[in-house]
Amino acid sequence: MKLSPIIEADELPEIHQNPDVMIFDAGSKTNYEKEHLQGAFFVDLNTELADIKDDVSFGGRHPLPKTGDFSKTLTDLGITENTHIIIYDDKNASNAAARFWWMLKAAGHKKVQVLNGGFINAKKHGFPLSSKSEIAEKAAEFYQINRWNLPTADINEVEKVCENPNYLVVDVRDKERFDGISEPIDLIAGHIPGAINIPFTENLDENGLFLKPEELRKKYRAKFGKTDVENIIFHCGSGVTACHTLLALVYAEMEIPKLYVGSWSEWSRNGKKMIGNYL
Repeated sequence: MKLSPIIEADELPEIHQNPDVMIFDAGSKTNYEKEHLQGAFFVDLNTELADIKDDVSFGGRHPLPKTGDFSKTLTDLGITENTHIIIYDDKNASNAAARFWWMLKAAGHKKVQVLNGGFINAKKHGFPLSSKSEIAEKAAEFYQINRWNLPTADINEVEKVCENPNYLVVDVRDKERFDGISEPIDLIAGHIPGAINIPFTENLDENGLFLKPEELRKKYRAKFGKTDVENIIFHCGSGVTACHTLLALVYAEMEIPKLYVGSWSEWSRNGKKMIGNYL
């Protein structure tokens, strides 16, 4: 049976003690140390899921690490090719759970799921909690990753195609950031010319859970129109939150478009053409 990329909170108690299952908390370290799902290991966005540079104009705020470094991370976390990985965070998978999921899928990992509704939903369902930090035992065999297998776009490709009607550049940040009304993180407000705005929050219902696959499929097919999937590029502020929508698309049984990892944090620091109310 095909494994869904999303696992429900009421499914977790049935499998979490299986020897091949590992749960990872991709939220904040502070919240993890205070309270997390029992048995969950911590994975850090800034040090393990990104290779942050001093110069953010090169690759954005959360560039992907080299595949060799990610191989070492997975090995150190005790992950093997057969590990069934379940990921959650404290922000409905929008912080780093979806990014970790994307990276694992790009690395070719088969069994990986994101917990629907994250920590809050699991807690609501009575899943046991702990404040004990779990220490992973290094895997006996090195987890070899040769390349990222999912499609990506760099800043040059985005600049080349962003205003081409045969392409679609999608920004998943909230509307105020897209419109250039506010920018709480990056130095300049606005958006990439030609981009459209589909906030990632539209993937969720009023309870912070993913919409049903058929709803997501109907929504995104209407947005994409006749654009070929290889001509669709998703981005956000730093290549993290965009993965939330890529996850939603897979949940909807659709193909995965390209991810522009550098996103607005890179674009806005390179003197590229921009649109926004700041002009």
